[in-house]
Amino acid sequence: MGDFTKFGDFQFDVLREIGNIGAGHAATALSKLIQKEIDMKVPQVKIIPFDEVADCVGGAETVVVTVFLRVEGDCPGNMFFILDLDSAKHLLEQITGINKDVYEWEELEISALHEIGNILTGSYLSSLADFTQLNLQPSVPALAVDMAGAILSYGLIALGQAGDFALTIDTAFFEGNEQVKGNFFLIPDPESLPILFRSLGVPFDGDY
Repeated sequence: MGDFTKFGDFQFDVLREIGNIGAGHAATALSKLIQKEIDMKVPQVKIIPFDEVADCVGGAETVVVTVFLRVEGDCPGNMFFILDLDSAKHLLEQITGINKDVYEWEELEISALHEIGNILTGSYLSSLADFTQLNLQPSVPALAVDMAGAILSYGLIALGQAGDFALTIDTAFFEGNEQVKGNFFLIPDPESLPILFRSLGVPFDGDY
C-alpha cells in the first residue's frame, strides 16, 4: 500500500504532471464540444482527510452536478467530474440548445450531460493510459445532482477508497468568461501509487 509520508517534491511534481496531461486532454475534448477555448489552472495535489475533499468545490453543502466512476485495471482509483449548477446549465445549453434549470431536467437533459461526462472522463483516462502504458478501464459512469459532501462520501466509500485520507489530483477548468467551470478529481487507491510511479520510472517507497 502506498505511504503518503514517503512523498518528496519529485513525486508531487509527477502527480501534478499526470493531472495536467489527463485534464488537458479532457479540456480539449470539452473545448471541441462547446467550440470555445477552455483554460485550466495548475493541478493541485493534496493529501487531505475525506471530510475535507468537498471543500475543494465550495463545501460539503454546495449542490453540484457530478459524473463519477471507478477506474479499474492496473491502477485502481476513483474519478469525479464536478460542475456547479450554473455551469452545468450553461454547458448543456451550449451543446444542446436546451435552457432549463437543473431541477427541471428530464431524461433527455440527464442523458446528454451523462454522455458529456463520459466523453471527458474517457479522454482523461485514455491520455493517462497512453502516458503510463498502464491498463486503465473506466466503469460505467454515474451522474448525480446532490450536495458535494454526500456525493464524494458515497463515491469514495462505495467505489472502494480505503483509509481516512485521500490523495487528490484536482484540476480546475473554466471557459473564458467563466460561465462554465468545474473540477476533475483523480483519487488513486493508496495501493495504486507505487504502480503509477514505477510505470514512469519514478522511485517510490522501498525503491529509494
